[in-house]
Order: sequence, then structure tokens, then C-alpha cells
Amino acid sequence: MAVDPAQTQVTPDGRVELADVGPIEHSRFYNPELAPVPIKDRTWTTYNFFALWMGMAHNIPSYTLAASLIAIGMDWVQAFITITLGNLIVLIPMLLNSHAGTKYGIPFPVFARAFYGVRGANLVALLRAFIACAWFGIQTWVGGKALHVIIGKLAGDPWIKAPQIGGQPWTLWLCFFGFWVVQMLIIWRGMDAIRRFENWTAPLVSIGFLILLGYVVGKAGGFGPILQEPSKLGWGADFWKIFFPALMGMIAFWSTLSLNMPDFTRFGGSQKKQITGQILGLPTTMSFIAIIAILTTSGAQALYGQAIWDPADLASRFDSTLVVLVALISLVLATISANLAANVVSPSYDFSNAFPKKITFALGGLITGVIGIVIQPWRLISDPNIYIFAWLGFYGGLLAAVAGVFVAGYWVLNKTALKLQDLYEDGTGAYWFNGGWNWKAVVATVIGGVLAVGGAYGGPFPADGLIPLLKPLYDYNWVVGFVAGFAAYLALSLRTKETAR
Repeated sequence: MAVDPAQTQVTPDGRVELADVGPIEHSRFYNPELAPVPIKDRTWTTYNFFALWMGMAHNIPSYTLAASLIAIGMDWVQAFITITLGNLIVLIPMLLNSHAGTKYGIPFPVFARAFYGVRGANLVALLRAFIACAWFGIQTWVGGKALHVIIGKLAGDPWIKAPQIGGQPWTLWLCFFGFWVVQMLIIWRGMDAIRRFENWTAPLVSIGFLILLGYVVGKAGGFGPILQEPSKLGWGADFWKIFFPALMGMIAFWSTLSLNMPDFTRFGGSQKKQITGQILGLPTTMSFIAIIAILTTSGAQALYGQAIWDPADLASRFDSTLVVLVALISLVLATISANLAANVVSPSYDFSNAFPKKITFALGGLITGVIGIVIQPWRLISDPNIYIFAWLGFYGGLLAAVAGVFVAGYWVLNKTALKLQDLYEDGTGAYWFNGGWNWKAVVATVIGGVLAVGGAYGGPFPADGLIPLLKPLYDYNWVVGFVAGFAAYLALSLRTKETAR
């Protein structure tokens, strides 16, 4: 399938734009925010992408992700290896899917139309959107919790020990909803406001984590006691039984972005800029926050006799009010930065894609915020085992199947060539398939998803697995989902071509 030269213009570096959006402006699958970004507006630099990842990675849930590995028994070396390897693996599909955003200037849900159909793309877009809504709620809850501790250090017991509503002090609910409102105001101003916010917060967000670490190291008497904290798992069978499902959880943490990075790379000034920015941004910043979280949590274990994986809870135990204030204010800024980019941008586009003529980017962000409250995020992050093995593992396996379809379709079958105008055509064009749906992509996703998470066990799932026969595969859910989705879509598509001949 080749790019249609009558519809498009191609730059010397291979980026494509529509020569004229007039023919598709009246399509019900078009609106200005879903339209391909003109070349002149694709201005993001290497630093913009690096700052984006720095802002997204340096947040409280990233910290708790690393800290939770210490909480389930790993030592600092085991935890660091697990996280670093997970981020290097997820970077591969992320860069592969990012290419289309920069080449065609299209967001994730429009990219999905090339494989699932113009209508069918809503299936995966809304799946991604609802996961983002849950993450938005989680980030808002932990950010509000940090804000509650900050004010509590200044206001004292009347604030911290205020009367409870729904099992929490009413002051904590006030911080949660206040934190929510601030984020909604930023997203209402659009993508450019998010980019500017990321740029100025990115260099600052490391401060809070370094202060936490410095305080704990000082109290523990140096790094010696921290690094000597032994693994509760050893390096034998007990470790490997935990390692693989934990690795899948680490991959799943950013598997959402491995799908929707075109939402950002569509603004890229070149493929080199987005690739370099992401390579410099994701593995390095996540490894940095991982080592900070691991050492801080190990230090807390040495000091307090338990692995405190929530930084707000840890900071609340510190004697120095100044340390707590500076550290947690930095963490609050970091969490806003991460939440806007990672958990609001994608569903805003995704909800807009479902009803292009009725839902704008800003309205999609508001819908995200409301759903993020309704799902009760405080329950999802209440336990490290549920957080990693149930929440991260389950959705990671589902999204991996979608990523497999994307990579097979874009790189193997289409050789990166798409008909840009056809992505917006109503009732005609290459991506209308059968009534707007491509059944091959849907079937491949179901196959990959069932194999990946059909055997889910532990936490809210049955001990023997949802489908006992598939239980052994659940420990490798992301890999199983990706490989199965990739292979199934390729096989179904090639078989259809052979039959057509």
C-alpha cells in the first residue's frame, strides 16, 4: 500500500502531510484536533521529548513502582535490574509505534484506524482511554495525599486528624479534589499548555526525590546499611518465581504509552529528534527514579524496620518540616506533570475520536477527570501485590496484544506506508474494511488478550486462574500478548491475501 501522491506532500526527511484537508473536513470522523498536524507545526525538539519523559517518569507512582519491589522482598540490585530491563524492553514497541506519529502527524486513535478500521479503532482507543482514566485517578490520589501531608506539617493535628468521611479525613478529600481542579484547568488550555508545563517542571522534579534519599541516607549513617539490606528471596527459585511477573508489571507500567506515543510524536520535528529524545528520556529517567526509590525504601527499612513504599507516608515520619515541605512540593509538581502527559492527553484524543463532532480535546480531558474519580483509585493502589500483579499485569497483557497488531500491520504488512486521507474517509477508502471494522485485527487482539490474561490469578482473581489451563502464561503476560497479537494478525492478514489470489 503506497502513499497516494495526489493526496499528500512529502518532505525530504520522509514526513507526510495532507495537501488539502477540504475533502475530509465534513467527514464525521474528522475534527481539527484529530487532523494531521501540518509540517510547519511539527516543532518539538529532542529536548521537548526528553523533558516529556523526564516529567512523566519522575512522579510518585514511578517511585512506588520501584519501592514496591523492595516491599515484596527484592534487594536493591534485583529491583534495579528488573526495572531497567523492563524499560528497555517496552522502549522497542514504543519507538516502533512512535514512527507513524512523526511521519504522518496523526494521533494514536487515527493510527489505530489503519488496522482496526475507521470505526473499529474506537475499540482499542476506548480500552486505552479507560486505563488512562484509572491512572489519572491514581496519580491524582497520591498527589492529593502528598499535598495533605504538606499542609499537615504546617497546620498540625487539626488538619491531619480531621473528622473522617468514607474512611479518610475530610481534609484529604479536599486536597484530592483541589489537585483534580488544578489539572483540569491546565488541560482545558490544550496541548501547548501541557508542553510548556513539562518544559519548566522537568529540571525540577528530581529535587524532591533526592531530598528524600539524602535525608534517609543521613539518618541511616551512609549507604552502607542501605546496600547491605539482604534480599528476602535470594537468587534461587523464590526470586525467579517473582521476577518474571514483576518484570511484566514493569513493562506494563509504560505499555499504555507504547501505544499512544503518536499523540506526542505527531508534533516531532523529525524522526531523529523524537527517537533521540525518547532514548535519552525513558530508560535514563526511569533508572534514575528507580535507584532513588530503591535506596530510599531500603534505607527506610533499615531505619524503621519496614519497607515504606509510599513517599508521602515516609516523609510524614521525618522530623524536619523544611525537608518535608521542599521534597513533597517537588513531588506534587512532578505528579501533575506526569499525569497531564501520560494520563490525560491520550483519553482526550480517544474520547474525541469516538465522537469527533461532539467531543473536543478539552471536553475529553474533563471526561477523563470525572471517570478517574468514579473508579475509586485509592483502592487500586492500596497493596503492592495488587498494584503489580493484578492491576499492571492484567491491563499490560491486554494492551500488548494491541501493540502486536500495530507492529505487524505498520512495519511488516504496510512497510510504514499509509493512505493518510483514507484514515478519515466515511464509508469509503482503504480503511473502511467491512462496515468500518477490520475483523482480523479484532480477532488477533482477542486471541492475544485471552492467552495473555486468561490465566490471571491472585488478588481479585481465582487462585487457580480465570482459565486454569492458561495460568502458567500469566506470569509472562506482556510477552505472550504481544507475540500472540503480532502472529495472529500477520497470519490472518496473509491468509486473506492468499485466498484473494
